[in-house]
Amino acid sequence: MTSTQGAPIEHPSSLIARQAIVDDSKAVIGYELFNRSRAPEAHTAASDVLLVFTALSHAGAEDLVGDKLLFVNCTHESLAGGHLELLDPKKIVLGIQPLGHNAAAEAQLRVPLLQSLRQRGFKLCFGHFVLESVYASWLPLADFIKLDLMVLPPQEWTVRIQHAKKYSQAQLIAAKLEEAEQFDSLRQLGVHLFQGYWFSRPTVVEAKLLAPRQTSLLELIALLRRQASTDELEEVLKKDTGLAFNLLRLINSASFGMRREITSFRQAVLLMGLKKLFRWAALLLAATKNAGESDAMGQTAVVRGRLMELLAQDFLNEEQVEQAFVTGIFSMLDAMLGIPMPTALELIHAPEPIAQALLHRQGPLGDLLTLAHACESSDEHAFDTIAEKLQLSNQQINWAHLRALAWSDQVET
Repeated sequence: MTSTQGAPIEHPSSLIARQAIVDDSKAVIGYELFNRSRAPEAHTAASDVLLVFTALSHAGAEDLVGDKLLFVNCTHESLAGGHLELLDPKKIVLGIQPLGHNAAAEAQLRVPLLQSLRQRGFKLCFGHFVLESVYASWLPLADFIKLDLMVLPPQEWTVRIQHAKKYSQAQLIAAKLEEAEQFDSLRQLGVHLFQGYWFSRPTVVEAKLLAPRQTSLLELIALLRRQASTDELEEVLKKDTGLAFNLLRLINSASFGMRREITSFRQAVLLMGLKKLFRWAALLLAATKNAGESDAMGQTAVVRGRLMELLAQDFLNEEQVEQAFVTGIFSMLDAMLGIPMPTALELIHAPEPIAQALLHRQGPLGDLLTLAHACESSDEHAFDTIAEKLQLSNQQINWAHLRALAWSDQVET
């Protein structure tokens, strides 16, 4: 049996900070994300895209996003980015930045884009700069307005809050709140959302991605460019554990808005559609461009998946055959991600038969996985026991194993 122990796997990663936004009963309503892998002055459209994508695709034990609102600060360039199509607008609050010295000339020109974002379902959050007269056309579009308590003196709180309530329907957030007295005063003035050290400091997480082979990813992108068939796309996904995991991870992210049970990669391709799938692949390429080639564990998992799929064709129905492949290819997720298998399976919302096979070796999928292990380890007793149980001959199993090895070799570079 191929060991799942050895040197730790290197994952492409970035440091992401998350700070809670709470209501006046101190219940968390959302989180704001910050990229701690870059200097503040390096805030660009590209860094916005990678921050959101990495948070959604994070392969660690802790879900950075969950089912709360996600507040993300955006450059004006990134507001028009295609990455927003990968998000569920109902879960996302876009932080809009001021325009600086060009505000008088450009504020009105930005209104159509801001309106279109709200029409798509995104919520918009502005700093208290939006209360200035030059941004009067933006104020009615505000869903949230942040009052920066490090900048606004207490004597200005009342007039700012009254102005916001009169000319917008926005919820007000008292940001950078550090004292109980501030909390009490602002709550009396009608502020009901808060963010700051008095509630919680930002927590920093090393967000990691399970990197696919760059050759596999480039092949997928090339197929998408020429609008290849679902069969061709599925074939590439099935041959790379990193690709397969990242796709199901995104689909089952709450902020993608499509959490559902996926039993095959064909379903995943059809669910995403070619346009979204292309955007996802391009972002994954950017996020993992410095990663090394996929390790031996991923290759072993691909062989397992194919072996189990081939054997399942002899006695299981079509859906179970597809589940057999998924079971095999994800059978080493715990070792590849460095987290317990139950946690890894939660990330991809694994169907119950697959989860039972991976966690407890139960059901026909569990038997096939045990048989695959026996083939790798030359465990003759386990091999004979499961082969007899499944009524498979030595010739059937050995031939399927050879075919699985040959199939997986087609993706070696």
